[in-house]
Amino acid sequence: QLQLVESGGGLVQAGGSLRLSCAASGRTLSSYVMGWFRQAPGKEREFVAAIRWTGGSTAYADSVKGRFTISRDNAKQTEYLRMNSLKPEDTAVYYCAADPRSRGTPVVADAYDYWGQGTRLTVSS
Repeated sequence: QLQLVESGGGLVQAGGSLRLSCAASGRTLSSYVMGWFRQAPGKEREFVAAIRWTGGSTAYADSVKGRFTISRDNAKQTEYLRMNSLKPEDTAVYYCAADPRSRGTPVVADAYDYWGQGTRLTVSS
């Protein structure tokens, strides 16, 4: 069973930067797609970014493109989400997720089988 544990959330001022981490254990990630989703209060969970563990191809939501960067460390089995130029509308609980089957970089939550517990980001104006 794959387990995912996020860390790195917190409170940051608008315009600031933060890096989220997601440590995976229990399975090797070579065939997985790893993603980040977020859910703001009163809103549905939305796609943020995804990366194929093997090959490193990525996908981003339009709302974060150019500001956020997804990456991974094979040796540590950890994925990261570097967030720059943060805006108050980025405030949400951020979840990492793992998809063991897709060939691309899916943007829908239903494609992902495994989820972390979430880490909260608050961006103050």
